[in-house]
Amino acid sequence: MRIGIFGGSFDPIHYGHLILAEQCRDQAKLDQIWFMPCARQPLKEQGTISTDRQRIEMIELGIAGCDPFHLSKLELERGGVSYTVDTLEQIRSMYSTAELFLLIGDDSLESICKWKSPERICELSTLLVVARPGSGDVDLSALKPFASKEKIDQIATHKIESPLIGISSTDIRNRIKEGRSIRYLMPRPVERYIQTQGLYK
Repeated sequence: MRIGIFGGSFDPIHYGHLILAEQCRDQAKLDQIWFMPCARQPLKEQGTISTDRQRIEMIELGIAGCDPFHLSKLELERGGVSYTVDTLEQIRSMYSTAELFLLIGDDSLESICKWKSPERICELSTLLVVARPGSGDVDLSALKPFASKEKIDQIATHKIESPLIGISSTDIRNRIKEGRSIRYLMPRPVERYIQTQGLYK
């Protein structure tokens, strides 16, 4: 079993998340992708705007009908600060034979030196690094202090090419606050949920 772990706030989930996940699933031949909403991100002082339940329900609406996509509540159920290495250790203890892949953007790769136990993260998983719009080729040099040359070469073979979709949750929240359109930035059921819940106003 090849499992992709996709963590984040998902506040809200949008097409940028879904396209990134699908491109990783297809190009890295993953069996499943777990959308992993965090309890509290260690590198972000500001917490989420919507509740854990609302984020869960938006993810469920966003991934509905896609069998390889799954919602995982591991980090929410664990509570506290959501350290990636702790999540990977937990999944490894549950699924000892699974191959774990960690989906991250190239901006996250640049800050990996600030993560908890980055060397252990590289041992437990293979990083699937996706370039953000306009950022050019992915530079894996940030991994040199934490991973062997063989591991970095392995990561380099999984070059994920994705359409340049410059959608962000922050922009969506700002659009709603300003009364602007969010149509076609996310699946329609997620958009309707945001409207009925009165989120981000």
